Amino acid sequence: MTRWRDPAKDPRQEKKSHLITPQGYARLKGIHEHLSRVRRPELSAKVGEAAALGDRSENADYTYNKKELNRVIARIRYLGKRLDELQVVDRLPADTERIYFGAFVTLEDDSGDELAIRIVGHDETDTQRHWISVDAPLARALLGKGLDDDVTVAAPGGETTYIVTAIDYRDPNA
Repeated sequence: MTRWRDPAKDPRQEKKSHLITPQGYARLKGIHEHLSRVRRPELSAKVGEAAALGDRSENADYTYNKKELNRVIARIRYLGKRLDELQVVDRLPADTERIYFGAFVTLEDDSGDELAIRIVGHDETDTQRHWISVDAPLARALLGKGLDDDVTVAAPGGETTYIVTAIDYRDPNA
């Protein structure tokens, strides 16, 4: 059993935006298809084979594969619901001189260090590629800003100020 959390203060209860790029949607759809058509039938067959061996209470193969099957089924159900509620943003904004969803942004802090990020949907964030969620505090502060604008963001180490040095809406696969 988990500890009780106040729903008003629980970060897991925050509303997620339902925006996603076409590439992110295709990736999630591919994962959903793979789990549904490949992984689930494989695990169902393994569970059936392990169940046929006899006593299930002492059958580690059965127990492990059953847990894995339940995990995959839960993931399939989650992805199915999430894919239904997502809104694919497949066009450029009217003003490409400002920062909106899908933008590649280069920032410079006070010490001259550069940070290149992309603003994407909640489901496609990637820390290694510096893709941040549109719901993240930095992304919220950047939305609507233009080139050479100052942006101040509250960070764990204190407030940080950035200057927007580049805005681009290129194809991430190019």
